[in-house]
Amino acid sequence: MTATATTGTVIADKVPPRKSKPPKERVSWSATTLIALGSLFILIPLYFTIAMALKTQAQSTGSGFQFPTSIRWANFSDAWELVDFPRAATVSILIAIVAVAGEVLISAGAAWAIARNFDNKLFKYSFYYILAAMFIPFPVVALAQIRLTAAVHIDNPLGVALLHILFSLPFNILLFTAFIRTIPVTLEESSAIDGCTPWRTFTRVVFPLLGPMSATVGIFAFLGSWNDFMMPSLITANASHQTLPVVQNVFAGSLSANYNVAMASYLLAMAPSIIGYLFAQRFVISGVMRGAVK
Repeated sequence: MTATATTGTVIADKVPPRKSKPPKERVSWSATTLIALGSLFILIPLYFTIAMALKTQAQSTGSGFQFPTSIRWANFSDAWELVDFPRAATVSILIAIVAVAGEVLISAGAAWAIARNFDNKLFKYSFYYILAAMFIPFPVVALAQIRLTAAVHIDNPLGVALLHILFSLPFNILLFTAFIRTIPVTLEESSAIDGCTPWRTFTRVVFPLLGPMSATVGIFAFLGSWNDFMMPSLITANASHQTLPVVQNVFAGSLSANYNVAMASYLLAMAPSIIGYLFAQRFVISGVMRGAVK
C-alpha cells in the first residue's frame, strides 16, 4: 500500500497542471452598433464630398452619391487659384505653429508649478480659477476680445494665435497636471541635489518626460487652430490676412453654382488635418490614457 501510494503520488506530480482557458471577451453589440452608426455619419458625407469634387459640372446634376464616370482633376487646380490657397494656408500654418508652441510650453510650465505646489493655497485656488474658464465659451466674451485686440493693435493673425493659447490653457493645464502627478518627485529632488535650478530641472528632467502629453496637446492645438472659423473671422481686421476656413466661407457664395470646385476646396483644406491626425493618433490615445488612468 505504501509503495502504491508513493507511486501514485509520483505519477500525480509528473502530470502537468491543466491550463485554465482565458475568459472570453464579451462583445457589446450596442456599443458596436453605435460606433458603426457614428462612422457612417462621418464616412457618408466624406464620400459625397470626394465624389462631387471629382465630377464634371454636367455630372453633378445627377445623383450626388454616384461615383464619377470620368474624373476631372482640374477642379482642384481651379479651387487652388480661386481660393488663393497658398496665401490662406500660409496664414493658417503660421497661426498653428505659434498656437502649438505656446500651448505646449506655457501649459506644461504652469501645470508643473501647480502640481508640485498644490499644497499651497495660492496654487490650489489658481488651479480651480483656471479650470473655471473652461465653462466660459468664446462667443460670450467675443465682443470684449474684439475691442481689446483692436485697442492693443493685435487684430491680426498674431492676436488670433494668442487667443488660441489663452482659451486652451484650462483644458491643457488639466491634462498636463494629471500627467505630471504620475512622475516621481524623487527625480526632481535628485537634480536639485546635483545643483540644478528649477528652470534646468524643468527643461532637462521634467519636460522630456512629458513627450506623450505634449504630442497630445500639440495635435489638439493644431486641429483647433487650423479648423477654427469664428475667432479669426471676428478678430482679424485685414481681409488679406484671413485663414483658410474664413476664405473658403467668403468664396462659398461665388462657388454656389459650381459645387465641384467648392467640394474640391473643402478637401484641400481638410487634407492637412486628416493626414496629420492619421500619423499622430497613437500619441493622442497614449497621452490621454496615461494622463487619465494613473
